[in-house]
Amino acid sequence: MRILQWGEDRRFDEMRSNLGKLAVFWTFQAVWVWTVSLPITVVNSRDRDPSIKPGDIVGWIIWSMGMSVEATADQQKLAFKNSSANRGKWCNVGLWRFSRHPNYFGEIFLWWGIFVASTPVLEGAEWLVVLGPIFLTLLLLFVSGIPLLEESADKKFGSVREYQLYKKTTSPVIPLPPVVYGKLPAWLKAAVLFEFPLYSRNFPPEQGSNWYRKAGEKVASD
Repeated sequence: MRILQWGEDRRFDEMRSNLGKLAVFWTFQAVWVWTVSLPITVVNSRDRDPSIKPGDIVGWIIWSMGMSVEATADQQKLAFKNSSANRGKWCNVGLWRFSRHPNYFGEIFLWWGIFVASTPVLEGAEWLVVLGPIFLTLLLLFVSGIPLLEESADKKFGSVREYQLYKKTTSPVIPLPPVVYGKLPAWLKAAVLFEFPLYSRNFPPEQGSNWYRKAGEKVASD
């Protein structure tokens, strides 16, 4: 829907003129799809039809929650971008008030749900299909997902005080109330809530560092 509305996918801009880069990109996409689909592929390859187990129900619930969060977050961001009043601003409405990347939280959650739903029929080496959700999670957390978007947002808004406070008090992945997240110690954020240093390699900028530090002190004292 976004491509039909905007007319292009800017992620392809650097690849359209280079066949080699485009081939590498599409090959990686094929590997990605094949890997994350492993639980579905294995389940659909079985010729038996077992009864519904608790793992099925738990998996479906996790998938439903993940799908709902991702779809809602995507729609909220699309509506935010379509408003002329929000030009040049970062999305901080709806689920984006509680997570800097709620759509990725939903994406990770739904694929783990699919894996859980596949567990009642897995046997022996088939448990290796857990590599599917692990691969997706690592990819979004450390490679092509959050790191790239964090770097881009920091370049655009890093000198804006409101954005500095938003980043200080908003969880990167798991939705949490800002008043709660902002008061948590840095070690807990990194160990449990995925607030890794690579998300802030160029943040805050020098001109905003003192304000950022004072904002953090204010959040902690409130």
